[in-house]
Amino acid sequence: MDTDTSPGNAQRARPLPEFPALAQAAATLLRTPTALGELTADDALCVASYMWAVAYNTGATVMQAGESQHTGFMLLLLSGEVSVETQGTDASVISVIGAGSLIGEMGLIDGAPRSTNCLAVSRVEAGALTRGGLNKLIGEHPAVGARLMVAIAQRMAERLRAAGEQLQMVTQLLGDQQAEIARLKR
Repeated sequence: MDTDTSPGNAQRARPLPEFPALAQAAATLLRTPTALGELTADDALCVASYMWAVAYNTGATVMQAGESQHTGFMLLLLSGEVSVETQGTDASVISVIGAGSLIGEMGLIDGAPRSTNCLAVSRVEAGALTRGGLNKLIGEHPAVGARLMVAIAQRMAERLRAAGEQLQMVTQLLGDQQAEIARLKR
């Protein structure tokens, strides 16, 4: 596995194809709406063949906000649950996700520091796609690599739109609250 992009706290990291049942599960889960539903069955099998099998024990930090090393990978959760949390001393849970969910796609693309904390709520098995694996996939199967990148970009665009809608709601609520405070002061 690429030492500069390995999933940091993983209990094991072995090529996913060494575990045929996990590789098939990964291919199936890659095609779900919570992952990259736009991929064909053949595309998903191809992508899974470039992934690594990793596992995290309950309570393990899967990804840490601010981490700037070992960020060039994404995970497809195959089993278990992960709590996605904000960073800081007053961290709050954003969501709890399970099998079929992707985390770390932005790190796979740009290698920038992680933006959230991800903690294993239960034992987690995942398929990891590293930047090195992605580059190899693109070199050996450029059409599949292109479809994968489009699917990841679509997923990130959906998240960005949802975040924009949430920000708009918060801004509206703050405006309403400020108006009410001003009315009460009169």
